[in-house]
Amino acid sequence: MRMQSKTSEAHTKPAKATNGNGNAERIFLEGPQSRWSEFLFVLKVMREFVRGFRKLHFVGPCVTVFGSARFKEGHPYYELGRQAGAGLARIGFTVMTGGGPGIMEAANRGAREAGGRSVGCNIVLPHEQNPNPYLDVWVNIRYFFVRKVLLSKYSYGFIVLPGGFGTLDELFEAVTLMQTGKVDKFPVVLIGNEYHQHIKQHIALMVKEGTISAVDPTLLLFTDSVEEAVQWVEDNTRGRYGLRKVIKPVSILGED
Repeated sequence: MRMQSKTSEAHTKPAKATNGNGNAERIFLEGPQSRWSEFLFVLKVMREFVRGFRKLHFVGPCVTVFGSARFKEGHPYYELGRQAGAGLARIGFTVMTGGGPGIMEAANRGAREAGGRSVGCNIVLPHEQNPNPYLDVWVNIRYFFVRKVLLSKYSYGFIVLPGGFGTLDELFEAVTLMQTGKVDKFPVVLIGNEYHQHIKQHIALMVKEGTISAVDPTLLLFTDSVEEAVQWVEDNTRGRYGLRKVIKPVSILGED
């Protein structure tokens, strides 16, 4: 016997109260809600996008640095992030991160220390992740998918340091967008050969099994050298794209 579709109006789930800590997204992803609650959710998402666009429109050409929030100052990976941020700032890029602690903080800190510009898209979580103190500009985002769009939209390249599920999610979304032609082929660098060795091996396995093209691994550079990573970004962006023209912000539109 066929089951009745979940999309039947009689089977939509009632809207639940939210506590402001991301429950709205969780409830939305549980399945069909009432038409009204889904329409309100779309308006909230649209507001997040517009606010992000207005806040980040003038930050300049960016390179996004991904990595774990769990590494503290003094950890070797934190220091790599700091060096990466400084190196990107020295070649003229704004350093963009997820705006939180750990490697995100390290990259923003390195950019600030090198005299560059530092921005972040901070995700609002139940444990109240706050923007790190090394940001010149930031926007608080409630929805992960909005955050990922913003991180991709303003970036000319990506540097990936050791991280967890979120870092891998961001990495492979960026590579998938390039592989499918949705965005240009920007440089993507993974720093930390030992940490990322199994990713490299799995990519080789995917080529062997035919689930990706033999040319797809060329979208990624694996290295232990921050200098090589920064040089790879510069070689594959500066002459190809140049720098964006600086446009004067309009304060009435909420632009900085």
